[in-house]
Amino acid sequence: MAEKGYGALIGDGLWSNNQALVALLGLCPLLAVTTTATNGLGMGLATTTVIVLSNATVSLIRNLVRPEVRLPVFVLVIASFVTAVELTMQAQFYGLYLVLGLFIPLIVTNCAIIGRAEAFASKAPLDRAIVDGLAMGIGFTLVLMVLGGLREFLGQGTLFYQADLLLGAGAKGFGLELGDDFQGALLAILPPGAFIGLGIMIALKNLIDKRIERLRQMLGSVSAKRTAARAPAGEGAPSNG
Repeated sequence: MAEKGYGALIGDGLWSNNQALVALLGLCPLLAVTTTATNGLGMGLATTTVIVLSNATVSLIRNLVRPEVRLPVFVLVIASFVTAVELTMQAQFYGLYLVLGLFIPLIVTNCAIIGRAEAFASKAPLDRAIVDGLAMGIGFTLVLMVLGGLREFLGQGTLFYQADLLLGAGAKGFGLELGDDFQGALLAILPPGAFIGLGIMIALKNLIDKRIERLRQMLGSVSAKRTAARAPAGEGAPSNG
């Protein structure tokens, strides 16, 4: 099987094989922490860091690890990087660390990370493993941020509330607020709102995919008709000889 190019790897991570919208992996943090866009972005960046570093490490040691112990080794690698990320967030982003809480160490159990390590990084060279990790992580982060922003906006009338927890004191005025009179939809920030929001995002993605496929078929049909019209007269006709 021919290896995918970098463009295909990026397309898979961001859209075609998005871990949240297609593979439906890592749904525990996705549904639990996306009450605001800031929380979603923070968790997404932490997850992306772990998946890139773990993919790179697994790729480097893939020929040194025996098949019988590969999964425990991969989990150990992932747990080491999660611990490093957790300590970094505790030191540099303490406010966000308190908000995300238990879900930071639970990155270890994120099936998207162990899945990429087993399905791709363990069989790919370093450069491709890093690109795959970046694409999958960014795709996952975008879903977290969009879902968090949607729930925050509908539920609280704000967007990127407390962005300073992630971006520093200079981002205190970065967020958007509709005012104190805004009557939000409480359902949006409750757990059912996370399921409904994710379902809407998946439905929209499937709808867009169908529209794109239909457009490709139409373009292919038009191209085939033009090719047939340009063919010389009598080409392909049966010979009388």
